[in-house]
Amino acid sequence: MTAVTTTTTTTATTSATTATSATATSAIGTTRSATPSSAIADGGASVPLPLSTSPADAGAVADSRRFRRPRRSRRRSLAPGKRLPASRLIGPALFLALWAVASAAGQLDPGAIPAPWTVLKTTGHLWTDGTLPTDVLTSLERAGYGFALGLSAGVVLALASGLSRVGEALIDGTVQLNRAIPTLGLIPLFILWLGIGETFKIAIIAIVVYIPIYLNLHSALSGIDHRFVELAEVQGLSRLRFVREIVIPGALPGFFVGLRLGVTGSWLSLVVLEQINATSGLGYMMFQAQNYGRTDIILVGLLIYGIFGLVSDSAVRLIERKVLSWRRTLSN
Repeated sequence: MTAVTTTTTTTATTSATTATSATATSAIGTTRSATPSSAIADGGASVPLPLSTSPADAGAVADSRRFRRPRRSRRRSLAPGKRLPASRLIGPALFLALWAVASAAGQLDPGAIPAPWTVLKTTGHLWTDGTLPTDVLTSLERAGYGFALGLSAGVVLALASGLSRVGEALIDGTVQLNRAIPTLGLIPLFILWLGIGETFKIAIIAIVVYIPIYLNLHSALSGIDHRFVELAEVQGLSRLRFVREIVIPGALPGFFVGLRLGVTGSWLSLVVLEQINATSGLGYMMFQAQNYGRTDIILVGLLIYGIFGLVSDSAVRLIERKVLSWRRTLSN
């Protein structure tokens, strides 16, 4: 009797185990039939799921992943950004505004630093008297002659020194020696050589102008990649075509840097030269105003010099941007 009971119990246990295994196998088969590749499509990609996931849960996960937007990494721009309109006038305008506010608040001594409206009124009086137009034209004439001579000398010497070893041996050392000597220290010597008239003033301005033009243009010529020279030799370019198609485009950026420095140098030297045995010019006007204690007239001359420098530098920048429009730089 006991044996029969044991056999019956064993048989029942075996039947239950078999039924449980069949149920699990059926469930797994149902899940695999719902997802044949054991994955859920997520925007074209297969995302594996555990085998125990039910069809309803699998569909919910698939829907949530299908409508999830991929995260895009946003690159931060390192460029300066768009150019502001009239950006170079913002600084001077802010300076004039601070000057006017300080003068109106009584923070500045009118005898030392007159108010902007006082300087403007003095400018009107000098213009109507005819003094200011004459001085401005005289200063422009001196600066123009000196700048033209300095520009021509700087370009010719830089080309002769940068394109020839013989020219470099003869010219570069002399220019470097001239650069080391203070140009304004040459004034007494040039007065003895050229007299005290207009000639020595134009010569000093030319020296001040040609040195930065020569240095920057010579550096640009020396910095041209030698592979371009080899390419020109392989192509059989003549000397003239080599200079026109390779040397000039490669040296233009350095030339414009020297040109900007030369323009500024012409105005800086003119301030000093027009105070030496001159009868007209902005420097002469400022020197006479010093004798009478007219700080407003001195400020008029300084502001005109500053305007001339800003306008000439902006003109060179504009020409540079047009000529070198093919370059991709931070400035454009």
